[in-house]
Amino acid sequence: MNMRKHGVPFFVVVAIVALLVASPALSRVLVWPRTEFFTELYILGSNGLAEDYPYNVSRVQNYSIYLGLGNQLGYAAYYLVEVKFRNMSQSAPDSFNRTPSELPSLFNITAFVADQATWVLPLTFSFEYDFNSSLMEVDFRSMTLNGLALNLEGYSTVWNSSKSVFYGNLVFEAWIYNASTPGFQYHERYVDLKLNMTV
Repeated sequence: MNMRKHGVPFFVVVAIVALLVASPALSRVLVWPRTEFFTELYILGSNGLAEDYPYNVSRVQNYSIYLGLGNQLGYAAYYLVEVKFRNMSQSAPDSFNRTPSELPSLFNITAFVADQATWVLPLTFSFEYDFNSSLMEVDFRSMTLNGLALNLEGYSTVWNSSKSVFYGNLVFEAWIYNASTPGFQYHERYVDLKLNMTV
């Protein structure tokens, strides 16, 4: 074989084969820049999976869920989660307009989450309410969240005949600390549990 005549193509083929063989090892060494930066906000059921969420809720009965935050922003972030409760006619967060609910927060949860880390908080909640049969209405008194009683006086929900429920909606809104403002601003993330308040 004449190396002068076939030398360059031979070395090119050998180099390509060597790169193909070494590529799995190189992929572990090379660091590609991240292109997506976001926050995950999620709820898991009582078993820690995305299933078995409470729906039919009885008064003074405890229900368990997990609230999770995942930070993929590229820096450590300081989060505030506002806990709100609403009926079908009250203000909800708006994904299209990127605005939070106008309802006041019943409770605030804060957490520092490192970049590419996940923070999970187990939550146990229950409701105290009365059923007004003449008005077909549920009048709330309080909600207990992880042992802390939160006042729900003035909150009520009426019978929704089309869905056959006394609708309640437990909402968790993510806010993030903005050092340039300084203060928390709505982070355009929320999750919620739709509940039927049984009587």
